[in-house]
Amino acid sequence: MSIKNKHAVVTGGGSGVGEAIALKLAENSAFVTILGRRDKFLKQVAEKHKNINWRVCDVSNSEEVEHCYNNIRTEFGNINIVIANAGIASSKPFHKMSVQDITSLIDVNLIGVFNSFQHALTDMKSDKWGRMISIASTAGLKGYSYVSAYSASKHAVIGLTKSLALELANKGITVNSICPSYVDTPMTDRTIKNITEITNISEEDAISELVKSNPQKRLIKPIEIAEVVSWLCGQNSDSINGQNIPISGGEI
Repeated sequence: MSIKNKHAVVTGGGSGVGEAIALKLAENSAFVTILGRRDKFLKQVAEKHKNINWRVCDVSNSEEVEHCYNNIRTEFGNINIVIANAGIASSKPFHKMSVQDITSLIDVNLIGVFNSFQHALTDMKSDKWGRMISIASTAGLKGYSYVSAYSASKHAVIGLTKSLALELANKGITVNSICPSYVDTPMTDRTIKNITEITNISEEDAISELVKSNPQKRLIKPIEIAEVVSWLCGQNSDSINGQNIPISGGEI
């Protein structure tokens, strides 16, 4: 089935991976609504393609997501595709972590996915077709030092993906996640800056530290993730369900 005229929601659509996904789906003739917290960046992305709309929305707030979805249905109709891309990251030794450190990550990285999927479910069931795709991480498939809270949140997303995929398997809806290693995005730029400030090493050495687990020794490009999203939403992908697809140069 073509995604022409399908209504896709992309959370965290104001930059990086979300921007690349939104543009790719719009180029494939889907109607796209990007969500995020910063209107300036959402507007800039929306201006790049006539098929992209935008709304400010905090995906960690269920009522806000429900209200937002009700609003955007008046623009593009039922929601057929949800790309749960919004996420945050932090790095801290476990013994220095607070409860707030982990709950803030869970709120966005897990509850945000839950809200983004759940409030579109009625539409997908009604249309007997849907695609739910979360942008998880290799940190959801393995552990990394100093990011236990982030890794825990992404492991939870993968558990949600596997279980929900089984629950919806006979309803024409597929649920998958994409698990990249470090991606060349503003979020990674902030991580690199943090490493250089704490360790006093150069930016080049900080990048080398981040990509050392990737056999290709490089950052992932956002378009690589967008292409996989496009494939999962496109024709002949109906049997791809409950999968957690690494994009990591062979790391995992």
